[in-house]
Amino acid sequence: MSLKQYFGSMAGRLMLFLLIGVIGSATLALGLADAYRQSDLKRINFERVVDRLQDFISLINSAPPQLRAQLIARGIPGLHPPVGTEKLKGTDGELSDLLASRLGASSRAEQADPSTCLPLSSARSFYAQINCWLLSAPLADHSTITLVAFSPRLDTFDRPGRDLLFLSVLAIGAGLIAFFAARMAAAPLTDLSLAARALGSDLDRSPLLERGPYEVRHAIRAFNTMQQKLRDNVVERTRILASITHDLQTPMTRLRLRLEKVDDIALRSRLIDDLDGMQVLIKQGLDLCRGTQSEEPFVSIALDSLLESVVEDAAEGGKPISLVQRSGYDVEAQPSALQRCLANLLDNALNYGGGAEVSAAMEEGEIHIRIRDFGPGIPTEHLDSVFEPFVRLDGSSTRSVGGVGLGLTIAKALAEKNDARLILSNHPHGGLEASLILRRGLVAGLTQREAAQAGAQPELDPIDTK
Repeated sequence: MSLKQYFGSMAGRLMLFLLIGVIGSATLALGLADAYRQSDLKRINFERVVDRLQDFISLINSAPPQLRAQLIARGIPGLHPPVGTEKLKGTDGELSDLLASRLGASSRAEQADPSTCLPLSSARSFYAQINCWLLSAPLADHSTITLVAFSPRLDTFDRPGRDLLFLSVLAIGAGLIAFFAARMAAAPLTDLSLAARALGSDLDRSPLLERGPYEVRHAIRAFNTMQQKLRDNVVERTRILASITHDLQTPMTRLRLRLEKVDDIALRSRLIDDLDGMQVLIKQGLDLCRGTQSEEPFVSIALDSLLESVVEDAAEGGKPISLVQRSGYDVEAQPSALQRCLANLLDNALNYGGGAEVSAAMEEGEIHIRIRDFGPGIPTEHLDSVFEPFVRLDGSSTRSVGGVGLGLTIAKALAEKNDARLILSNHPHGGLEASLILRRGLVAGLTQREAAQAGAQPELDPIDTK
């Protein structure tokens, strides 16, 4: 399945929705968490600056006058007197409010360019990693002290939200969770879709297991109920047809005995032909119903042996038929249903084409069984319609060979029971070719040398009854 097909499915769309939702919500949550973290760090940083200034002011207020001037001139780590080169950038409102609440209303904080307020030239290379403020606060003697304060910049710290490895792990984890969650959610619907697709060819399949969300379980329960009702309907229809066929045998037998007593030979012949047509119609109608309701299990079949048997049986009618190519493969099929399907196709080829050639070969992972006759073929526009019940082409010779138009219908129903396809086409060199395509349980059979070593008699020449 291509990516386009996958993302066009419910599982793919659900995975994409979950993936975008999980990554989007996780990224938003990380962004909010990082914003709160930055806000908390900024508040803590401001409080540390104010605590340092408050402690320094308390020290100055308690120091003797002769020591106070020395303390102000020297400062402490993180606080020093201005050097006069500071370039102010504006008032820092948040820090000013904090100073005013702790040290007095006249306190304020002016943000400065770090490259202009460092006292040591050797430290100027670090200006990009720090913040610098010019702080003013009142002393106990109502004078004002002005100091330069430093603090590390918050954006110099690593942020988890910007970590590529972290985001990669998040994306991979979210992708895996979304994939398996979507697959788990879509699995019951996939089973339901496959079961609905196969319902037409196998009414006797086991009921689906009711699993998944409530709505999906409800749909599966409704599907199982529908399958059971359809199966019961078909069983009842087949039972009715079988009963009718059985009950008609006795009156039709009596009718035939009485027709034998008709003196007019021509009239008697026509009446007997009509009676035979009625019996054929009843028999093929019953075969059609049985073909759609077969409960035969799938088993491994030696396809070449089955083809040889069917060809030999068809050759007993005296018409030319040959098996020109064997496949060398075993297949899984319903033996009786596949044999009846091939027999119907051969009867159709011999009755309407005068002869037949049978071949089997592996093509693109499938077994193609081709049955070609030597008749006039079928107009291209009617190749599909002949599979419909009771369809007989005008102008053909089908009236002279009997039949009621159910042979190909039965063959197609039996092919579908075997998970196979039946296709009709006109052969380039004349005649109609029926292709039965098998694709279930293909296993290479014994080669002729292996068969000889096993004591089997290999078939070297095609079966030809021409």
